[in-house]
Amino acid sequence: MEQSIRFDEDLIKRYNQSGPRYTSYPTAVQFDETFGVADYQAAAERSNASDRNLSLYFHIPFCDTVCFFCACNKVWTRDRSKTTPYLARLYQEIEMQAKLFDSNRKVDQLHWGGGTPTFINMDEMRELMAVTRQHFNLHDDDSGEYSIEIDPREANKESVKLLRELGFNRMSLGVQDFDPKVQKAVNRIQTEAQTFEVLEGAREAGFMSVNVDLIYGLPHQTEAGFMATLDKVLEVAPDRFSIFNYAHMPSMFPTQKKMNEADMPSPDEKLAILHATTNRLLEAGYVYIGMDHFAKPDDELAIAQRNETLYRNFQGYSTHAECDLIGMGATSISLINNTYAQNYKSLNDYYQAIDAGHLAVFRGVELTEDDELRRDVITRLISHFHLNFNSIEAQWGIVFKEYFEQEMNALAPMIEDGLVELSDSDLYVTAAGRLLIRNICMAFDAYLKQGTQNRFSKVI
Repeated sequence: MEQSIRFDEDLIKRYNQSGPRYTSYPTAVQFDETFGVADYQAAAERSNASDRNLSLYFHIPFCDTVCFFCACNKVWTRDRSKTTPYLARLYQEIEMQAKLFDSNRKVDQLHWGGGTPTFINMDEMRELMAVTRQHFNLHDDDSGEYSIEIDPREANKESVKLLRELGFNRMSLGVQDFDPKVQKAVNRIQTEAQTFEVLEGAREAGFMSVNVDLIYGLPHQTEAGFMATLDKVLEVAPDRFSIFNYAHMPSMFPTQKKMNEADMPSPDEKLAILHATTNRLLEAGYVYIGMDHFAKPDDELAIAQRNETLYRNFQGYSTHAECDLIGMGATSISLINNTYAQNYKSLNDYYQAIDAGHLAVFRGVELTEDDELRRDVITRLISHFHLNFNSIEAQWGIVFKEYFEQEMNALAPMIEDGLVELSDSDLYVTAAGRLLIRNICMAFDAYLKQGTQNRFSKVI
């Protein structure tokens, strides 16, 4: 498939509304506390009858300092001893979760996220992976996709080497911006030397892929300043980039109030940053994967997208589509069979559940057949920029254009604007439509109603 994009400022301004990022469908807005542990256990039992392998996510919530822009579930502390009670509960949860799943099911995907996963010390890293291997069937080679989020301020070549020895083969480095003025405004002071030491260490240790995260829309950012950061990172040519649009939602994330809105770039400046960044990455040979992500054309994500085997979930884009995802730790979300389930968000609630010998699930949702069908459509769109109606009809027993008659009508303006092209058997997202893929997916979202979209960030 073609992997180009076209930046059309007029279209972007017209379609720049709020909407989900579709790491799940239905989104977390639909999760309900009537869904509980018994529902999760039943889903796990159903999933054991499948031929799906497993994906594991571990949430390490601790951060030494708080980045004002951050919307993640985190615990800001300088007290490193707080990891001890947390990991003790996490090990208990690992044991409880493992008992629900057939031990023959291989773990094809594993991810440590946060917070700051490398907040824990090297002995704790060894112990967490050892406990995981004790209870789950991990690969002993690099056939699994085992990744970790890295704050370069909390890592060095020694810890990176250890992570590789423990089985990690992919990492994502948080950079955001090298400009000292921007870093001070967002409370994230991080040197270029720290960042590139970790990246160099990953290459020396044999990591298969390194991603770099940048964020545009932060205080004091300009097109010229952001390009300076991007060019410095391009000099070391990471395998992937994630270029995130900062979503300012202080009513939901109070630490964002610590930044001065007057210092943030205007919408036009943000568009200029995105436009310049997109052009620079394409000129450097990267291809657009979708949803803020770029990769080298020989990267496994780019190859999977061309082959239409790419998949998207809470961990981002993945080459392992057919997995049940078990989320462990506070606030983690699982995707088991036809359900989503979320753990308690606060440490106290999480500890209380685990100490009582229960799983920490406090809410979730069981998908209807319509939910599963729409999730399949949205996932194909956001991963492949293409739908083949015959394939969907064969899998779901529907006539696509009849089942989705209203949705096809909703796409009419997008077709007229050149975001989407239709044939008798296929829907294609055009080069101009790929930056607006969230809008196209929203046409198939049965839950979007008046007044709910302010729960989501702007699409650009």
